[in-house]
Amino acid sequence: MEAPEAPAALVAGEEDAMAQLFAEIRARRDEFGRQRFVPKEFIAQLKKLGVYRAATPKCFGGTGLAPADFLRLVEKISEADGSVGWVASFGSASVYLAALPKETQARLYAGSPDLTFAGGLFPIQPATQVDGGWMVDGTWKFASGCKGADMLGVGIGAAVPGQPGAKPRTAVLPPEQVEIVDNWDVMGLAGTGSHDLKVTQQFVPDEWTFIRGGVPTIDEPLYRYPTIAYAAQVLGVVNLGIARAAIDEINRMSGGRVAITGAPKLADRAYVRIEVAKAEAMLRSARAFLYDATGEVWHTILAGDPVTPEQVSLLRLTAVEIARAGNEVVQNMFGLAGTTAIYSHHPLQRCLRDAAVVKQHAFLGEGIYDGAGAVTLGVPPMPGYL
Repeated sequence: MEAPEAPAALVAGEEDAMAQLFAEIRARRDEFGRQRFVPKEFIAQLKKLGVYRAATPKCFGGTGLAPADFLRLVEKISEADGSVGWVASFGSASVYLAALPKETQARLYAGSPDLTFAGGLFPIQPATQVDGGWMVDGTWKFASGCKGADMLGVGIGAAVPGQPGAKPRTAVLPPEQVEIVDNWDVMGLAGTGSHDLKVTQQFVPDEWTFIRGGVPTIDEPLYRYPTIAYAAQVLGVVNLGIARAAIDEINRMSGGRVAITGAPKLADRAYVRIEVAKAEAMLRSARAFLYDATGEVWHTILAGDPVTPEQVSLLRLTAVEIARAGNEVVQNMFGLAGTTAIYSHHPLQRCLRDAAVVKQHAFLGEGIYDGAGAVTLGVPPMPGYL
């Protein structure tokens, strides 16, 4: 079966460069996993591809790439390696950085529109509001891509109840003001380098903080797309890429050697053919749901109309569904591979572990189905869902 279409090129004629990059990812993914992060020199290659200017405002030299095109790019990278796809997904970070004052963004992108941002946003840590800004102190978890980031963010809230500016926000700091606590030791997505961040009594000016999901100060179409929903979609789409890689691996195995028990080749077994067909249908159905809903919202924005709560809910639903479906496809392909796949070096081992970790993300949990169901039935969803 033919794989889904490749992402639209960010720059005319760059298809060869993309193919070479994907080949290098496959060649180095074990290295990235062993060292537990994607190094800066490879992040520089993703920058050349346009990953980290995709969500930078056009007024600062970015491409303002349509969400569906960026999602396809992350999906394709994730076929080569889930960890690199996950780190690349944070090329979307400028969507919520757009809530910074415009003057601050001008300084942020002054050197280059290719900005890599990583955030350890939870747990929200209390910060003391002082004249002109905030005193920030604490430790935050899950800062994916932090070792390759140009700027880092941490989640803060008011230390005193009722204090002005009490709504949780993100403080943006240069890497030299942040300690990376090297503690990312996990079963999957090992190469994402999602270490803890530690900040010790650093002053962050007001203009370098923003409310995540807050009103953007940039008036371009991309910044009217629902921020939190987009943040979930770029993570969930990683599992579409991993699932495609798992199906491709079974396809490669299907005509290979006879099993050690003397059983027929995989392609000659009816149950294998049936399960591969089901997996293909499940993956393509989830994928079509994602791009259909994303395109509908994008057309709404380009038409100058407001995005409705129902549309926001549908986007949240696409994210959790693609994460779930991708994980299920991978599990099924691992089962078809039999004992061959139990060895730690087998490609399906990586797919199995990575896809399971994607699904565990808080943005992609089962509770999102509850929120989506509430909106569909016309009752109030859980707080913060929309």
